[in-house]
Amino acid sequence: MMNDLTGARRHNFSRRTLLRGTGVTMALPWLESIPVWGLQPATDTASGPFPKRFAVLFMACGVHPDHWWATGAGSEMELSKSLAPMEPLKAKMNVVSGLFNKNATGVGIHPGQTGNILSGAALQKGAELRGGISVDQLLANHLGQKTAQPSMVLGCEQPITGYHETNFSMAYSSHISWQNATSPVPMEVYPSLAFDSLFDNRGNRRNKSVLDRVKEQAASLSRAASTGDRSRLDEYLTSVREVEKRIERMRVDQDRAMDRLKARGKSVVTMPRPDNGLPEDIRKHMRLMCDIIALAFQTDKTRFATLLLCRDISGLFYPFLNVRNAHHSASHNDRSDDWQRVSQYYCSQLAYLASRLDAMPEADRTVLDSSCILFINNMWSGSKHDSTKVPLLTAGGLGGTLETGRVLDYTETSDDNRKLCSLYLSLMNRMGLSLDAFGDADTPLANL
Repeated sequence: MMNDLTGARRHNFSRRTLLRGTGVTMALPWLESIPVWGLQPATDTASGPFPKRFAVLFMACGVHPDHWWATGAGSEMELSKSLAPMEPLKAKMNVVSGLFNKNATGVGIHPGQTGNILSGAALQKGAELRGGISVDQLLANHLGQKTAQPSMVLGCEQPITGYHETNFSMAYSSHISWQNATSPVPMEVYPSLAFDSLFDNRGNRRNKSVLDRVKEQAASLSRAASTGDRSRLDEYLTSVREVEKRIERMRVDQDRAMDRLKARGKSVVTMPRPDNGLPEDIRKHMRLMCDIIALAFQTDKTRFATLLLCRDISGLFYPFLNVRNAHHSASHNDRSDDWQRVSQYYCSQLAYLASRLDAMPEADRTVLDSSCILFINNMWSGSKHDSTKVPLLTAGGLGGTLETGRVLDYTETSDDNRKLCSLYLSLMNRMGLSLDAFGDADTPLANL
């Protein structure tokens, strides 16, 4: 999703050093010798000039309840089988247990447990959508004016329409980002279009390499940079090219799919993958979306992102995990080895994005150190549709404001002290958006 730039946003964006070519604009990562963001690096890197970023990765239908736990702290933390992908980053993560979203309980299964996962709002049944603005969009509305793109809303499955047997709209199952009480944020599911929004790639040269169109400016900037910054710039341009090469084939497949759909007079949301132009291999799809978020954070293109890895009542298949049933069906046997592998696979998406961000230096920190990546599920048990507590992980220290390497268990606390919205309230306050209340919470989360 790419919003139009306001006057203030254009002003802030214009102060940045950009590489420009025909129909393309490339933002740059932080460089020590060149103030590419219109800022001179602060001498006190403990407080630093680096922006705080927030992203959400969403998985639906629960996890394997016997293999989703952690004990200990820091480098001594012991992770369960499903959380094993986070082993290299466990000192920079938190495992949070016992939080819940009250308005997602006692309302029936699936859509009513999903559409308010980032808002905490009560959802309305029937034809009229009504819920609440999500935490990512509230942050984007108040703090997103400093970047070219207020927020990035991505997904790996097309939204679905219609109504569930509970009389909740399936829009609630298909979207986690909501711009207001009645409208979800349009979600970009095509990697090529998400890539294009990242680099303002447009016009009849959209299929040409963005790097080829800015190579002269990139070479000039490299000559003016320090030795260390030349290396950083080369690494950044190499990573862009690697993503671009993976996008190229998908762009061709997407264009062919759109031509077929127009000829048949069908809607893209009614077509299964890969007929709809989405990557057939969801591993490639998810990795690309994570790479695009990582590049957006590295270049300060945006500071707020959500990625719907799978929607609720998902139809994704996992042949590479030797799991025969589709996601939703497999979740009904959530103590099986199959579902453990699925749970671990989704945790590996968090590990991949976090590791990408942790490999991006900003002075004596990394981009991950200035970020909070939140992994969340809409329920604990898919077989019981139990949303009385939700699986939740965080990665990153949010600019030193969020202590990491901890296991935080709120299971035995009172309902008033384990609200999911209290976590959101705490994170927003630490990012510079001070609110007295959000959703159903009017106090920050204790001991965070």
